[in-house]
Amino acid sequence: MSFRFRVLALLMLVAMAATAATAWLTLRQANRQVQETVTAGRQEVSRITGELRAYGFAHGTWDGLSSTVAQLAKDTGQRIRVATDSDVLLADSDALSGRDPRALSSQPPVVVDPRPVLRFPEGQVPRLSLKQAAQATADYRAAVTYAACLTRAGAELTARPDERGVPRISADGRPTRCEEPDGAADPRIQQDLDALRVCESEPLFAACVQRVFNERVGSSAPERLSIRLGVRNESPPTLAAAPTVAVAVGVALGVILGALLLSRAVLRPVRAMTLAAEGLGEGDLGRRVPVSGRDEIAQLGGAFNRMADSIQAGEERQRRLTSDIAHELRTPLANLRGYLEALRDGIVEPTPDLLASLHEEALLQQRIVDDLQDLALAEAGALTYHRTEVDLRELLEAGRRAHRAQAEAAGIALELEAPRPVYVTADPDRLRQVVGNLVGNALRATALGGTVTLALSPHGEPAVVEVRDTGTGIPAEDLPRLFDRFWRADAARGRATGGSGLGLSIARQIVTDHRGTIEVRSTVGAGTTFTVVLPTTPGGGVSGER
Repeated sequence: MSFRFRVLALLMLVAMAATAATAWLTLRQANRQVQETVTAGRQEVSRITGELRAYGFAHGTWDGLSSTVAQLAKDTGQRIRVATDSDVLLADSDALSGRDPRALSSQPPVVVDPRPVLRFPEGQVPRLSLKQAAQATADYRAAVTYAACLTRAGAELTARPDERGVPRISADGRPTRCEEPDGAADPRIQQDLDALRVCESEPLFAACVQRVFNERVGSSAPERLSIRLGVRNESPPTLAAAPTVAVAVGVALGVILGALLLSRAVLRPVRAMTLAAEGLGEGDLGRRVPVSGRDEIAQLGGAFNRMADSIQAGEERQRRLTSDIAHELRTPLANLRGYLEALRDGIVEPTPDLLASLHEEALLQQRIVDDLQDLALAEAGALTYHRTEVDLRELLEAGRRAHRAQAEAAGIALELEAPRPVYVTADPDRLRQVVGNLVGNALRATALGGTVTLALSPHGEPAVVEVRDTGTGIPAEDLPRLFDRFWRADAARGRATGGSGLGLSIARQIVTDHRGTIEVRSTVGAGTTFTVVLPTTPGGGVSGER
């Protein structure tokens, strides 16, 4: 099955899934809209009834209710008709807005009772509760009378329920002739208490007290309201089906057209990459793919070209490394073979000096092989490190002691500049290997009477180690190749005087594995400085003696 057909089939499946998802989302949206409409309607009804009840609770009368009804109708968009239980019309939002009253909806009216619900402390004996209920009845009659008087006088009122649920009325500073309420002076308080005594034997004590309270304050409290909301035959919001169908069809057509364009746009560079990959697998490392644009296909082509470049560079490095190893081993192995054959044929006498020379040559070859193994393990990330806290000052001192005899024999001063300990987390043996390589190179590059200095930065983080010499220096054009395998700055140096040519490569890899860096700067005729930068141990960088 071709890729184009698979893409087309996949996108057709996506189109059908998108169409089905569109239908499902439409149904879900419709259900959600219905639920939100019902919830919003309940919230509006709760707000309307709550504010109307609060009005009656605070004002003790329904006078001046029209402005509140008009504002509620404006805020909620509802048609509101408010009447008393005896069907006395108090306010109609249609009439208040200047339009003819519309037919009311068939929904049953909502009843609003402004009278308070009495509250009593838990665990109180019924007799004490009856006294408090009688006092609350008298206080409520007085509060209602006072609030109604203030309302007719045009005062701004606020009411808050006390611990029994009876409103406490507060008014603005406008002077009125209304008297402050004093329920204790009500002569009917004893009659209220006698009426409440029937509740002592009632199992539903609180309900009985509330019922008697409502009866006793009925002539003083505002009448209950009957609220009608909505308009007859009001159509609920609906979803249009045509846009949904149009979107589904558009999605299907768009997916099909996109499948055709996508398969054409994708297949061309994929085919080019396929041919290039086949050529790369057959050994043509110079094959590349043309890259245009900045999209994902172009990024894939660029990644393929970078991979090919890396493979080609790796192949060239491997070929060069093989040539370098053959070059390094060919001459000494030929010498060993020649002497061994001469010894076997009796042409050369096996003197102690000759045997010592052959043994030294074998050790040099073993050193090259060991260095190659270390370098291969380091570059593969398989070199073993045993990390611990290391004092770099002690490590440099150990390096100076190890090379002191060599320096004295060559007439070179080997100095240490490390005023304070600096601690790093590292493998001490591997760091000594790095320092030993740098010091050995510095001693070989420094003439009689020169100086090699091991320096440790005494301040700040990270830790900085420098190996400075006053030797011949390295030309600027040779510095970029200094860490290459088997490369020597002085072509005249051989294995006996210039090392294996692998030490700096190994040193750089060891420092890199310790999350550090190694750099070199040099001036011909003045000397060379190698700088190793390592992260210090957290909380233990530069410190005092310990």
